[in-house]
Amino acid sequence: MTLVNYKVYYVFKNIKTAIKRHLPYILLLICVTVFKLQGQVQWQYTQQRISNFTLPCSADSVVSLAQYKQAKGFIVVFTCNHCPFAKLYSKRFNALSTKYAALGVPLLAINSMDTIVYNNENLKAMAATARKRQFNFPYLFDASQNVAKQFNAQHTPQAFIIWKDGNEWVIRYSGAIDNNGAEPQKVTKNYIDNALNSLLNFKPVAEPITESFGCKIYIRATN
Repeated sequence: MTLVNYKVYYVFKNIKTAIKRHLPYILLLICVTVFKLQGQVQWQYTQQRISNFTLPCSADSVVSLAQYKQAKGFIVVFTCNHCPFAKLYSKRFNALSTKYAALGVPLLAINSMDTIVYNNENLKAMAATARKRQFNFPYLFDASQNVAKQFNAQHTPQAFIIWKDGNEWVIRYSGAIDNNGAEPQKVTKNYIDNALNSLLNFKPVAEPITESFGCKIYIRATN
């Protein structure tokens, strides 16, 4: 081994020894950094402002956030006619609407599906769906998909809670309705209930973001 090769070997050996010695601290630093970044992203997303919007309703009317003068907040659910997973939640949507509208938090369902991809996602078909599933809340048609873009909605069903902050609406929760779509009797976490219980009692939401699953909302490309 030449002198140069020995020096290189010696340097790398020292680096390897140092890494082994300090590995627990390095891993801890990485975990803390990732957790901090994740927390910052979560905080920024759950501080996102939502502008007033006005959309046509399946009940042959027009609905906007601004018309709910006394609302403390809204449950906003992105859903649609065809998605099997969204269909599982129809009764739960009605139950949430009944429970929280009386507490100043109405539920609004929004259909932002691309009508070119899904020709049964139109206002007429939505009216039939609302009657069939006996919706007791407004079912709104986001034909332009501008509201879906504003919320960054990805699929159906996906739920948001927006809360009044002065004269603005702020996202305080985003994600799933609960943790068992297929078997409601086996639900162990009611995310919407938990978040609203905190907000109505002036407490921060413990889980402001959860993972939700469903049918993808395809956003049309714009020029």
